Amino acid sequence: MFTTTTEPAAPPRKFTLASRTSQLAQKQTTIVRDALAALHPTLEFDTSYMTTGGDHNQSQALYLLGGKALWTKELEVALQEGAVDMLVHSFKDVPTTLPDGCEIAGVLEREDPVDCLVVKQGESWKSLEDLPDGSVVGTSSVRRVAQLKRKFPKLLFKDVRGNLNTRLAKLDAPDGPFAAIILAKAGMVRIGLGGRCTADVGPPTLLHAVSQGALAIEIRSNDEVARALCRSITHWQTEWRCRAERSLLRVLEGGCSVPVGVHTKLVETHGEGEPHRGQLDIVGCVTSLEGETHVEHSIEAEIHSGEEAEAIGAKLATVLIETGARAILDDINTDRDKKILQAKENNEKVDA
Repeated sequence: MFTTTTEPAAPPRKFTLASRTSQLAQKQTTIVRDALAALHPTLEFDTSYMTTGGDHNQSQALYLLGGKALWTKELEVALQEGAVDMLVHSFKDVPTTLPDGCEIAGVLEREDPVDCLVVKQGESWKSLEDLPDGSVVGTSSVRRVAQLKRKFPKLLFKDVRGNLNTRLAKLDAPDGPFAAIILAKAGMVRIGLGGRCTADVGPPTLLHAVSQGALAIEIRSNDEVARALCRSITHWQTEWRCRAERSLLRVLEGGCSVPVGVHTKLVETHGEGEPHRGQLDIVGCVTSLEGETHVEHSIEAEIHSGEEAEAIGAKLATVLIETGARAILDDINTDRDKKILQAKENNEKVDA
């Protein structure tokens, strides 16, 4: 008499979501984990957190530190090695070109991408216009500085680094130099500090960063199960807007340390049960570091896919390049190279 044995069923796969260690990054990872768990209650989702190069270097200005991989490289190594399954990013921090074998598989519905003014505690100012001449405004973004110098030439702008709580502490320090700081409103809202936002600073005064306010999920390109999970929580309208914005930035060869601003709107035009389509309105700008030169254009077009959104973003970038943006970016790259060389020389003198 023969007996048969049955192999024990493999335990269900557990999916590990990873991000940076900051309070905001952990909150954003929890948002994604909870969205996945709500739609897929029989699956297990775990979280893991690690520091990145951008977290380690809090002293140098972002302008001198290079590209956006500063925030993602260590995470992507863990993803590629199979230690984690999904990376949760602030989409604005993700390079427009990903490492081989990685892809953005999910994009959640966007928070308001606008920047906001936060004034020092105890002060009564309600807007940038209220600040006295010579007031110091803190921001780590050359995009913000370049655009705001155009309208507020009598304000002073000073670099301020660190996570949101660190920057707020630097702002509120009684002996600190800052009258106010500029932050992305979405991050403040997500960690429950929206009440500290004094005023929105949006178009036409300040165009926000590419993909600001959106959360993206990065996976291994060969992980079809993870891709399907990510697609299940993707907000297509946000995804299409961000694909247009990132395509604009990719063609301009920009990053988080160059003054490229953008603003998009997408109005759905399809009927119930019809394939997605919408009217895309995208505005893009490039501004010289001191604000003297500013190139801005917009395009409106009906689109039927994310690929068409990318084509519109690339088209706008070409218009910007042909009308002066390339000269601005070339000057910025030259300026950055000089400052990096000066920084290296100063370090060598200190070491000597």
